Amino acid sequence: MASPCTINARKFDGSLHRSWSAELVEENDELYVLVGAFDRELDHPELGHIAEGTVSHEFYWKEKWFNIFRFHQPDGTFMFFYCNINLPPVFSGDTLDYVDLDIDLLVRSREDLTVLDEEDFERNRQRFGYGQEILSGASEALGELRRMIDAGAFPFDGLPN
Repeated sequence: MASPCTINARKFDGSLHRSWSAELVEENDELYVLVGAFDRELDHPELGHIAEGTVSHEFYWKEKWFNIFRFHQPDGTFMFFYCNINLPPVFSGDTLDYVDLDIDLLVRSREDLTVLDEEDFERNRQRFGYGQEILSGASEALGELRRMIDAGAFPFDGLPN
C-alpha cells in the first residue's frame, strides 16, 4: 500500500523552503502518515547529529495547524519528536505541500520540551504580514500539542517522562 511521495515545506509566500521524499503508508479521514529515511547525515544546532538512515514517521493532520515527526536512529532506537507549526497540508497527486510557520517544538520526553525558532516566526510575521488568524492559529496549535503530550495522546503514547 505504500506509495512514494514528495513533501514540500513552503514559506508563507509559497516559495519552497525544503523538499524530501517519503512513503505514504496510511491515509484516513483525519490524517496522512508517511515514513521517510535520511539519505545523508546532518548536523543540526538543536537536534544534534542525525545519521544517514535515520527514520522519520511523519504525521500530517488534514485540518490541524501542525505536523509531528517521530525520529528513530537507523537501529530503531527512539530519538525525539519534532513538531512543526504550519497551515494544514494540501495533498495532490503524489505531493504533500504545507506552509511552515517556523515555530517548532522538540520533544525528547514529557518533561523535556523545547520551543524552537520563535525569532524566525517573529521575523517572518513582519516580513509576510501575518494577520490575527495566523497568530491565533499558531498559538492554538502549540497549546494543542502541549495538551496532547501531557495526555499521552497519539502519537505521543509511550513517550517517556
